[in-house]
Amino acid sequence: MQDNPISRRRFQQLGLAAAASAMLPMPVLAETELKYNDDGLIVQPWFLESFLIMNEDLAEATKHGKRFAVFWELKGCPYCKETHRVNLAKPEILDYIKSNFTILQLNIIGSRIVTDFDGEELSERDMARKWQVKFTPTIQFFTDDVAAAEGRTGKENEVARIPGYFKPQHFLAMFKYVEEKAYEKQKFHEYVRAQKSG
Repeated sequence: MQDNPISRRRFQQLGLAAAASAMLPMPVLAETELKYNDDGLIVQPWFLESFLIMNEDLAEATKHGKRFAVFWELKGCPYCKETHRVNLAKPEILDYIKSNFTILQLNIIGSRIVTDFDGEELSERDMARKWQVKFTPTIQFFTDDVAAAEGRTGKENEVARIPGYFKPQHFLAMFKYVEEKAYEKQKFHEYVRAQKSG
């Protein structure tokens, strides 16, 4: 069987692609740089520590001019780890989120008691079920209307959701989509398409 030689042109293309990717910094956190909590979830030092009362957390975020989101994770979840190691290692993503969002981390099978916007107290596991969170990572983004949120469930107050792992470009785009309130006039895929063409 004869080997298929690479053409000179293809060789140059591969060489240029390799050189270009080598010049682009791809920040990724090493395993030793990741910090874990007692539940085995990777934590960020800027994540919200709270009493898990959703109305209070929303009001506090809004008071500081930020949007409120819940990041659902699970111990050992590979895509949760990817979100931390890759997406949140990129300064432009990290800076944007920290400047514009308050993030509360919840464990999809956790036992801590969470108080929903409607006042119901449930374990994290049961709250995930109530809010129809079925897998990790899931990030729920909530309304910034504190008064309107009261008495409604978290699912009813949700304005957008990242259902699973999003690559860095789309991950950041979703945070911008929420911060700009683009969800009031278009679907996320329309927003992304408009950003590309604009």
